[in-house]
Amino acid sequence: MNDGQIIELYWNRDEQAISLTEQQYGTYCYSIAYGILHNEEDSKESVNDTYMSAWNSMPPHRPSVLKTFLGKITRRLSIDRWRRKNAEKRGGEIAEVFEELSECVSRRGNPSTEAEKKLLDETISHFVNGLKDTEQRVFLCRYWYAESVKDIAKRFGFTESKVKVMLMRTRNKLRDKLETEGLL
Repeated sequence: MNDGQIIELYWNRDEQAISLTEQQYGTYCYSIAYGILHNEEDSKESVNDTYMSAWNSMPPHRPSVLKTFLGKITRRLSIDRWRRKNAEKRGGEIAEVFEELSECVSRRGNPSTEAEKKLLDETISHFVNGLKDTEQRVFLCRYWYAESVKDIAKRFGFTESKVKVMLMRTRNKLRDKLETEGLL
């Protein structure tokens, strides 16, 4: 069954939509959750929460790309779960990821309006889409999937040092882009 048909099942409030979503995207969502949480039980709960959130948001929302829609929900829910569990302590890969990106994104604080948030999202998305293929994939592995530098190096056949330098340069380019756009 294709994504459009699954989305239609959500709109028709057919519970089969959830089981089909799990069959097609369960592993994908779990990999996102586990990359952030590094805990099997918490990751499974995040994925289950993803299905509930998708059920509650369709309708009225009709995603154009179901995989991306589910990935965003899983990522948001997993980060929220991680923050709740780590409210009093910092540590792990996700804390490091947030710290690395904070130097680019949070100088001015959080965007205060939906328009600012949307502009920031669009600018970052445009920036990432404009990166060279390898640079883009390394950036997404680190900052979307929260993979460790060691795992990224192994995946691409790079040294850890090369990955760190590549990420630092990409973050610097992102910061420059955001400054140019007046978002920092």
